[in-house]
Amino acid sequence: MQTPVAPGRLARYIPILGWLQSYSREWLRFDVVAAITTAVVVIPQAMAYATIAGLPVEVGLYTAFIPMVIYAILGTSRPLSFSTTSTIAILVAAQLATLGPGGDPGRLIVAASTLALLVGAFLLLAGIFRMGFIANFISDPVLTGFKAGVGLVILVGQAPKLLGVHFDKGPFFQTIFSIFQHLPQASPPTLLLALVTLTLVFGLKHFLPRAPAPLFAVVLGIAASGLLC
Repeated sequence: MQTPVAPGRLARYIPILGWLQSYSREWLRFDVVAAITTAVVVIPQAMAYATIAGLPVEVGLYTAFIPMVIYAILGTSRPLSFSTTSTIAILVAAQLATLGPGGDPGRLIVAASTLALLVGAFLLLAGIFRMGFIANFISDPVLTGFKAGVGLVILVGQAPKLLGVHFDKGPFFQTIFSIFQHLPQASPPTLLLALVTLTLVFGLKHFLPRAPAPLFAVVLGIAASGLLC
């Protein structure tokens, strides 16, 4: 007869079991509000990151939901923010670009899934062998330059959507040149909505720092799309 595993021992492998044992009902209301706010912000953000990576937008829904469920069950840190990021989207886009521009969506999804599994396997091995110390050898200037470069690439990549223009994207400087070429074709309603949204986000962060600025921006964008389209 097999001996049942003690809850405390099982919680070592499934941390969520230990958290649930000490969970207080008073936290539920705050957790629900936090969950709704996070979902409203993360889901459109993940869909946008999917387009940055050159993948169909629905792929962003998978990356926003499945990894979070897995980490909620197996993760060991409660305050850790876990989601897809702009950096990951850029790195995936760089690898998928080797398949050629305008690749078949099915082929891109297979390639991205294979890449995700390989990265996960390497991270698992790194965790087993406790190789996290390697990150300490990356200097702050390198990280700062990398983050700045990613920010510029995303800014240039999303600028056509803010202007409401469409063209085939190329390398970084070629895309900048194309943006200036298509400025006369910019859509006034799209540009106005973009400016209002950015003003709302930065204005709320300055005057009402505790207000969920991205949440208000997303609601405004959805409402404007429903009324104007």
